[in-house]
Amino acid sequence: MLDIKEKINKENFYKGDPNLRRLLQNSLSDDFFQWADEELEKYGELCAGPIDERAIHTDREGEPKLIRYDQMGNEVSSVWLNEGYKQSAKETYNTGIVGYVHKEIPAFGQKGNYVYSYAQKYLLSHTEPGLACPVTLTKATAYLIDHYASDELREKYLPHVLSTGDVELYEGATLLTERQGGSDVGANEVSAVKEGDSYRISGEKYFASNAGACGVAMVLARIDGAEKGTKGLSLFLVPWEENRAAGNLRIRRLKDKLGVRAVPSAEVEFEHAVGYLVGEETKGFYYMIEALNLSRVSNAVASLGIMRRAYLEARNYAKERAAFGKRLIDYPMIQATLSKMVAKQEVEMNAMFRIIELMDKVMGKDTKHTATDREKTLFRLYVAVMKKETAEQAVHFAHEAIEMHGGNGYIEDFVTPRLLRDAQVLTVWEGTANILGLEVLRLMEKYEVERVFVEEMRERLWDIKAAREMDLVRDWVHLLIEEIRQFEKRVAEIRKMAYELKTYYAKDIAKWVVDLFESVIAVEESLKDSRQSSIAMVYLENVWRKDEFQREPANLFRFEEIVLN
Repeated sequence: MLDIKEKINKENFYKGDPNLRRLLQNSLSDDFFQWADEELEKYGELCAGPIDERAIHTDREGEPKLIRYDQMGNEVSSVWLNEGYKQSAKETYNTGIVGYVHKEIPAFGQKGNYVYSYAQKYLLSHTEPGLACPVTLTKATAYLIDHYASDELREKYLPHVLSTGDVELYEGATLLTERQGGSDVGANEVSAVKEGDSYRISGEKYFASNAGACGVAMVLARIDGAEKGTKGLSLFLVPWEENRAAGNLRIRRLKDKLGVRAVPSAEVEFEHAVGYLVGEETKGFYYMIEALNLSRVSNAVASLGIMRRAYLEARNYAKERAAFGKRLIDYPMIQATLSKMVAKQEVEMNAMFRIIELMDKVMGKDTKHTATDREKTLFRLYVAVMKKETAEQAVHFAHEAIEMHGGNGYIEDFVTPRLLRDAQVLTVWEGTANILGLEVLRLMEKYEVERVFVEEMRERLWDIKAAREMDLVRDWVHLLIEEIRQFEKRVAEIRKMAYELKTYYAKDIAKWVVDLFESVIAVEESLKDSRQSSIAMVYLENVWRKDEFQREPANLFRFEEIVLN
């Protein structure tokens, strides 16, 4: 079994993922892709080798530790991080995973974009989702400072948040959650009192990830006299180290988490901490919601990384392990499992990178494109439903990988238990399935998002139908057109119900949207090459014809092309 583990670790996660390379080649300009291709090959090797080895150590022996007091008994509230983790963080930030979204890439004097950044995040999430979390928080911090902070704050702090090794790095944190509210952010009680050009922040944040490792924290607080609820919340930039050294903030304890143990998550108390208002007083929650959408995309990409790693572990083990005289991979049930896994993962990758391209239009700064209301509405819908779906699939994929390994899959010598532990938090972070279902209902009530979605899907199917009249494609287009009609009918009925009953169906609506959206993407991609045609066939059969008897199931008859080649 050690030989199997060595083979897995020696893979280059980028070179071993032709679908990622294909997506980037289609999305990036020629010169950008040529540069990115070389950089991602280097980073893919790093993720599969040294970063993976350090992640094992961090998970088992090198978790963050809270240092409450120094040797003289003074309270210091600092967090110890192991040297391997810090090296992985340095190598990752220096690639520009955060910085090159907002500043020029020296190699060709052009800003990067979210597509390239999330390709890096995807590779990192194969091996260390616990580091991918601080990267996300730093990316959200950079977005908030770049878009809404004053020129003075931007000039002072943004270069550090965007550091690629040129200046000292300030990692970021976004602090929303309080004990009495949780997802109900409107119940937040942390206060802010004006003092000269700054504010004094007091109160507690109950789940503060990257606490003690960040250089700046973006904190929601309520200015004295502000109204209750989310409309009364303002956003503040809180420099971490100067407040910690002055005794104006303390870490009460680090959370003992099931997974993603690399990231320090803490309960933080502010006591007259210095903070600086970002943007308008009444728009703090609005700003943070934008950052939350960024984090939800990150969450989905992290899920896709775990899904891919789980698939690789399952596939490689099945190739090597023999039982009852044959390799596991020679058994039809194993082939079906692997076919379904790779098809689902690749279709969701295709869908998410379409969303990330849309993100560059909606959330990018200084772009030539001005996002339309329709693009903004669809972006919010897609982010909500895909975050929910990918997180649930990450847990499912980790389960499948464990089952493929049998008893070995439950042993910590293999990566599979960590995949399951790390995947589970993704269903909770940035909104549970229930919260995301309610978000879909809110979009329906405020923007009639279901109407916009149906129009978009019909237009895409019409374009497919006009482009190609192959029998197979035509049959799936007709099926999807009918499914969209049924979706419209169901949602129209739900719209007439009382709100409480609507919430009962909220997650069902989200799932219908996912199935339709991913299916349209699958058919679109099927026109591009034979592999994507096979991927689409496997995916579509498992969504829309899973209960039908198949004499030639695509899971088996497309297996060799999509799994072995």
